[in-house]
Amino acid sequence: MTMRFAAAICGALIFVGCSSIAMAQSGIASVYAYGGQRTANGERAQPNGLTAAHRTLPFGTHVRVTNKSNGRSVVVRINDRGPFVRGRIIDLTPAAARALGFNGLTHVTVNAG
Repeated sequence: MTMRFAAAICGALIFVGCSSIAMAQSGIASVYAYGGQRTANGERAQPNGLTAAHRTLPFGTHVRVTNKSNGRSVVVRINDRGPFVRGRIIDLTPAAARALGFNGLTHVTVNAG
């Protein structure tokens, strides 16, 4: 009986601990163009905003994106879905890309949490 109770407590502690672990990804970021359309969460796209598209993170999540080639970082808010190109992990607005010092593609680390 005591072993079952201890196992249940350990399982609960592991579960609680796992839910607070920050997510980190490394991969390729791209800049995506806007034509005034709406993003996946329904707001109007703003090329001068610090927002991004990610496949799975919830809308409204703030993530720190760091450019691996120069160490510059920026915090962006997820408001869209994508990228839909294999090998890319995040699409950034032109303003976010400028803050990171790149145009086109670059290798980044994305940290949420």
